Amino acid sequence: MPAVGQVEDILVDALGSEPRRPDAFRELLRRGSAAVPAIRRGLADPRPVVREQCCRLLDHLLVEEALDDLTAMLADPDARVRVAALHALSCERCKTGACRPDRGVLLPRGIRLLHHDPDPHVRAMAAELVGLWVHSHPDALAALIRSRDDDPSPAVRKKAGWYAPGGPIHRRTAPKVHKS
Repeated sequence: MPAVGQVEDILVDALGSEPRRPDAFRELLRRGSAAVPAIRRGLADPRPVVREQCCRLLDHLLVEEALDDLTAMLADPDARVRVAALHALSCERCKTGACRPDRGVLLPRGIRLLHHDPDPHVRAMAAELVGLWVHSHPDALAALIRSRDDDPSPAVRKKAGWYAPGGPIHRRTAPKVHKS
């Protein structure tokens, strides 16, 4: 019989196997916070697919102790891992717990990725992260306008435009003006 925590480590290892991945992912998600220590260890796995899947799991199972680990994944050498980490740090819909990342720490990193990451998918996801502050932080607004106007990728320009003034997400998330 495997020791406590070993089962979760075995499941994290299975994330690297195409046929075993879906069942392992579902079981880790079902185990919830008990699986988080093994998932955090999985962020250091040499296989990018395991690191990516661990970021996806933390998107749903985010706990305070994992925030620094997940934030560190923004510098991962694999673009798919960076995309998954950006999503996990920016998406509110997927969270089941009360833990939310400190967005003040994330904004400078998001802007850096938006302007300098070599992968257009990463830059597009960074636009979502930076877009969280478009109404409250002038640097976020300027970064999105710059990407909307100057990014070499049409997909990144389009996504940044959604969050920049005049874009549909910018309009939808604008603070409501109350008439007295």
